[in-house]
Amino acid sequence: MRIVLVGPPGAGKGTQAAFLAKNLSIPHISTGDLFRANISQGTALGKQAKAIMDAGNLVPDEVTIGMALDRMAQSDAENGFLLDGFPRNVFQAEALDAALKDQGQELDAVLDLEVPEEEVVKRIAGRRICRNDSAHVFHATYSPPKTEGVCDVCGGELYQRPDDTEETVRKRLDVYHTQTEPIIDHYKAQGLVVTLSAEGKVAEVTERAMDALNRTA
Repeated sequence: MRIVLVGPPGAGKGTQAAFLAKNLSIPHISTGDLFRANISQGTALGKQAKAIMDAGNLVPDEVTIGMALDRMAQSDAENGFLLDGFPRNVFQAEALDAALKDQGQELDAVLDLEVPEEEVVKRIAGRRICRNDSAHVFHATYSPPKTEGVCDVCGGELYQRPDDTEETVRKRLDVYHTQTEPIIDHYKAQGLVVTLSAEGKVAEVTERAMDALNRTA
């Protein structure tokens, strides 16, 4: 299956993508991983992206598209893939459509993970991370530490990342609504969008997604 996963920040796209890709035996292709891999491997696109980022500028769509298409052309994606974070806007979506058409392929589904805006803010703004190990993550409401501000695992100080503040989260949501949300209408016109509630336990959301994909297969 060839799937695009879309949803606002805090919808749990990365978590769901990992589970769904494993269940479907297809690679999980995320924009963040693409950038890190290309930069660390010193590819032509990676060098171009790094120079742009080091200058404090946004990476152009063409570079992101190039990285995504290169990754999708690898052998493990021959029978499908799950895209997470790409396409991020309508221009990228149109480029993906054209590339797939050239290969005689098409998307099977676009999973739209829906979460109420205030829940997104609550999820992200409540996150607290250990300064000693960023893998130790807590939440002020959903999974608080035994002692406020102290990591249960190693005793390190818990802190809130600057991009997790409520003000920053709302700005990220504005960007999502302006730039990314329009791709949902783009794909609705193709009859590809499956809208799912991303509220509840992780396993419940995964089950909803798998049920929906099985119905589209």
